[in-house]
Amino acid sequence: MENLLKKLDLTSLRLFVAVCQERNIARAAEREFIASSAVSRRIAEIEAVIGLPVIQRQSRGITVTPVGETVLRYALAIIGNIEQMSAELSRFSSGAKGRVRVVANLSSIVQFLPEDVAAFGRAFPEVSIELEEENSADVLRIVGEHAADFGICNPVAGSEAFEQVPYRQDRLAVLVPGGHRLAGALRVNFDDLLDDSFVGLRSESALTQLLTQQAAGAGRQLDVKIRVSSLDALCRMVHAGLGIAIVPEQVGLLYLNALDVSLLSLSDAWAVRRLIMIFKARDQLSASAAALVGFLGKGG
Repeated sequence: MENLLKKLDLTSLRLFVAVCQERNIARAAEREFIASSAVSRRIAEIEAVIGLPVIQRQSRGITVTPVGETVLRYALAIIGNIEQMSAELSRFSSGAKGRVRVVANLSSIVQFLPEDVAAFGRAFPEVSIELEEENSADVLRIVGEHAADFGICNPVAGSEAFEQVPYRQDRLAVLVPGGHRLAGALRVNFDDLLDDSFVGLRSESALTQLLTQQAAGAGRQLDVKIRVSSLDALCRMVHAGLGIAIVPEQVGLLYLNALDVSLLSLSDAWAVRRLIMIFKARDQLSASAAALVGFLGKGG
């Protein structure tokens, strides 16, 4: 009996179950698309391993012995577990179950990802998402090192080395403190702001690099008094009158009622930015990661 695990195979058990359910070897063979002689041989092998008869052959079919009833009970449980395992594994292969690690820049996390990830979680409740905030340059580095399944960032130097899928667009706006000379305006050009003092994000952020680049194109250098690491802190610095800031429009809208600030549209064409999903190769994505990329690529 100690050799059962080595000598009994799933095919034999499946055919034995069919014989027990049909009460007839010929019908079981027809159901399983196999010759009756092959079914009989499999039953004989089971009996040889166990050392006891599992069925009794009769002129019009078979009856199951008490030993056979015991084997049948366990065979059904084993086959049921295999089928459940197959169903569960198929959820992995279809992206319905798994774990995905995503690195994303601040703009995408603050504006879009909370709602999009929550919606994906409702559609794929057994997919676990690990989301980490990084600046766009570090998003490229982490994805390039295969330390994350994919990343979300603005197009920056180096992003062309990755496969890309569009995620969202955001628009930049100008946040000014109450009482600022532009507080009543609706729109403004970036060049009109270059004499002001700014508060900004860290120098490695994609937004800071974009603003520095645009100022340099106008032959100017931004007067940045304070740098912070979060958009929340940036908006509060503006509220305190420490400078003006360029922020994603949706972020600025969140603070209009809570802080003494005004939000102006930035009329420059570059103020509309793209957010992209990047990964090394689509065929290297897990099914769960591919499902999330596809979901986010449709706008959540």
